[in-house]
Amino acid sequence: MTTDPALLSATELLSLYRAKKLSPVEATKAALDRIRKHDGRFNSFCLVDEEGALKSAKASEARWQKGQPQGLVDGVTATVKDLLLTKGWPTLRGSKVVSRDQAWDEDAPCVARLREEGAVLLGKTTTPEFGWKGVTDSRLTGITRNPWNTERTPGGSSGGAAVAAACGMGALNLGTDGGGSIRIPASFTGIFGLKQTYGRVPAHPLSPFGTVAHVGPMTRTVADAALMLNVLAKPDERDWYALPYDGTDFTKDIDAGVKGLKIAWSPTLGDNRVDPEVAAITAKAARVFADELGATLEETDLKFENVGDVFVKHWFPGAANALRTFTPEQRKQMDPGLVEVAEAGAAMSLMDYLAAVKAREAFGVMMNRFHKRYDLLLTPMMPLPAFQAGMEVPPEDEGGRWTDWSPFSYPFNLTQQPAASAPCGFTKSGLPVGLQIVGARYAETQVLRASRAFERARPFVMPNL
Repeated sequence: MTTDPALLSATELLSLYRAKKLSPVEATKAALDRIRKHDGRFNSFCLVDEEGALKSAKASEARWQKGQPQGLVDGVTATVKDLLLTKGWPTLRGSKVVSRDQAWDEDAPCVARLREEGAVLLGKTTTPEFGWKGVTDSRLTGITRNPWNTERTPGGSSGGAAVAAACGMGALNLGTDGGGSIRIPASFTGIFGLKQTYGRVPAHPLSPFGTVAHVGPMTRTVADAALMLNVLAKPDERDWYALPYDGTDFTKDIDAGVKGLKIAWSPTLGDNRVDPEVAAITAKAARVFADELGATLEETDLKFENVGDVFVKHWFPGAANALRTFTPEQRKQMDPGLVEVAEAGAAMSLMDYLAAVKAREAFGVMMNRFHKRYDLLLTPMMPLPAFQAGMEVPPEDEGGRWTDWSPFSYPFNLTQQPAASAPCGFTKSGLPVGLQIVGARYAETQVLRASRAFERARPFVMPNL
């Protein structure tokens, strides 16, 4: 076990608090020290509340001294993506056009649950404007950088949360995922990220991007994500779409493994191009499930027909929805790519959108049938390693959009299935690679069990700062 409290997992922190061998104040100071020391290079925070965090940590310390913790994550450090409302802090959504001068008097459901369960909120993490793309930079906060190589992007749109997790600047990190925004940066930075079944985690206000958008955990370990999901899944009446709360303990039987499960491996999810090095690393990782973990592994030719077009016809109108109340003058202050996408979305016809909705329904039925045969699906998380920071697309894809280089992520936003990115190796240049683990709808426990089994077989590695 590391001696730096900032690098301890949430489960390790709680064990030490319980044994009175570590204080939440010590853990919080350690995380804040790492933010001060390292975040100038990475730019993963847009707000740090040292005074508020230490006040919360001292209150938690007093509760632990009495043996009366407030909740499941009392005293554990946490961060909030700057798309999520947080009482007392501005939520600017990475945008210059969102006014700071307004009442910030409400917590989003996920933030409220963390606060109720005793988490120590450190600050807010960076996002591209309104979370619109798969990398993290904005005119408001600048470029967020990858801790494995600061010339590379950490991905997005939850890039700040991913960097915070990887660097020990928060044990529990809130991300959002409307097309891959948890899993893309998890893959590029070598952390664990989970997009749960749609509705498992209540949201408010609902995303302008609609029912492809999820809230979920980004952590350094699978067990921490499961613990965090126990907190986030608790009910909130403000989300009309939320699933009925059933009290599932996502940490229970997390070490039960995958022996006997039937798992599909799709190296290209149809005919997507994959970098040869990434292809080799992820194929080797998939074999672990059969060779070492006792599952049956079969390669599949699963393909989502025309899925990029179907997703764009959901995502681009969502961007138009996000910008519909802003004036032409305000739009001039925005990311030009966001404005272009919003304009394209506004120009789409209602009939084209409704056709995309029908195609989405067919994808959902296809995957329901797929999971009657297979318990889980494995794919590469990303078809390429992290590319240059500050760019929406790799240089070779000039003229495209972020949706062109993330074909493995957004299909499962359309189908609303739980999907995780687990770190599975490194390129020769030292960049992380992620393996995507997809489950049937409502089967987060199985995704977490599989992810945990893989983590135990191939322990995750974080950057050495």
